[in-house]
Amino acid sequence: MIYQHPLAYLLGLEGVALMRAFDGEYGREFTQARISEIRALLEAADEIGDGVETPPITTVDGYRAWSAYYDEPNTLIDFEEPVTRSFLKDLPTGRALDAACGTGRYAAYLISLGHDVIGVDSSPEMLAVAKAKVPGADFRAGDLHQLPVPDDDVDLVVCALALTHIPELGPVLAEFVRVLRPGGHVVIADSRNDWPVVQPLPGGRFGHFPHRNHRTSDYLAAALPLGLQVRRCEEPLLPAQIVDPAATPPAEVEHPSDIWSLQRWCPAAANAASGSKPGAIIWVFQLT
Repeated sequence: MIYQHPLAYLLGLEGVALMRAFDGEYGREFTQARISEIRALLEAADEIGDGVETPPITTVDGYRAWSAYYDEPNTLIDFEEPVTRSFLKDLPTGRALDAACGTGRYAAYLISLGHDVIGVDSSPEMLAVAKAKVPGADFRAGDLHQLPVPDDDVDLVVCALALTHIPELGPVLAEFVRVLRPGGHVVIADSRNDWPVVQPLPGGRFGHFPHRNHRTSDYLAAALPLGLQVRRCEEPLLPAQIVDPAATPPAEVEHPSDIWSLQRWCPAAANAASGSKPGAIIWVFQLT
């Protein structure tokens, strides 16, 4: 169970922005504006709303709700996908596995590059969307820890924005190596979020996914002993301006996890706290 309070989130943004100002990135005027805005936020506490406790849910339950609108515009995907695609287009074509394929966005791209594609996901609802959207791929239900794929069966494994849900990288990367042919590649894109993913549940409730920011060293510690060698790595930055500076507070916030609405209460602080920070890490490994 986690406790999420909208005012606490906003004050946290202000605090991070002030620390960046204290470090010299912003000046006196910015600092004074943040202090004044904190006073205003405290006065508006009742209007902003109260906190709630949000229970944990499985990824299967979470993606059941998310599948209906997962393909809508997504800031994280917007800046992660171009880098991941640029890495993929430079690799040899062959038999590819899209692990935790979701709605099939990379399965579709891999097919366009000429790959024979298998897609695996644990969410029946996400797989249903993928099958309708990408009829040329072979989609299978399965878990990252036990992929329904034979040994040495693929030349490429792609796993995008899924390992953040995994507590330990080693067993999953070992499974990628099991299905990979010698000389094959593993492409991983993972998020660098500072907040859990919260999804609506039946009955007006909400639940949060497990979420972890794996350290760069965690990927290396898991990959190198398996014979995976680093070929490329990039950490694309979030846009410098993630909130319109002229944004006005929302009339209503559905849930304290709705950070995109909450950030409109303090756009300058939100941009200073979150803008131009790494929002993802993207790897290309090769199996020796």
